[in-house]
Amino acid sequence: METERVSKSSKWFSNKGLRLSLHRRRSKSSSASSSPNSPMSPCTPKKYSTREDELKEVFRHFDGDGDGRISALELRSYFGSIGEYMSHEEAESAINDLDADQDNLLDFQDFLRLMNREANDKDDDLKMAFEMFEMEKGSGYITPTGLQRMLHRLGDAKSYDECVAMIHVFDIDGNGALDFHEFIQMMA
Repeated sequence: METERVSKSSKWFSNKGLRLSLHRRRSKSSSASSSPNSPMSPCTPKKYSTREDELKEVFRHFDGDGDGRISALELRSYFGSIGEYMSHEEAESAINDLDADQDNLLDFQDFLRLMNREANDKDDDLKMAFEMFEMEKGSGYITPTGLQRMLHRLGDAKSYDECVAMIHVFDIDGNGALDFHEFIQMMA
């Protein structure tokens, strides 16, 4: 039941096109947006030592009052700031689906569970896509023939040579085919 609830909320965030890049949020304060050191500035994104550090920074952007918890109002405010509408009922529902301690607020651990679930869903989607392109199921490689066949099915007819060239761009080990790691690089 817990996984089903988290998955439902994760899907809501994904369906709304949530992009967790910090430069998309617009600050209401001109001083925050003009400061080169502000996390709201649209300059080059910060480098983080871990994914958790990056997610802590993202969490801070949701947590408008800085109390370490995200309320339904803060959730709506964040989505409004990036041009997405979220009703109060949707915000409350998302929080209720993710809130482990049932205090009607999301703490960082709740947020981390959501983001990890979303990352796992994305990995699962990439694995399914990779498997669709494999010529021989379970081979672990996308060949030019497999790529050509799947592109043709998707309505994008490419010649064999074009598929060889497409694979060549991301073929790190030079074996003429894409493994899953190379496929992820291509999709990024």
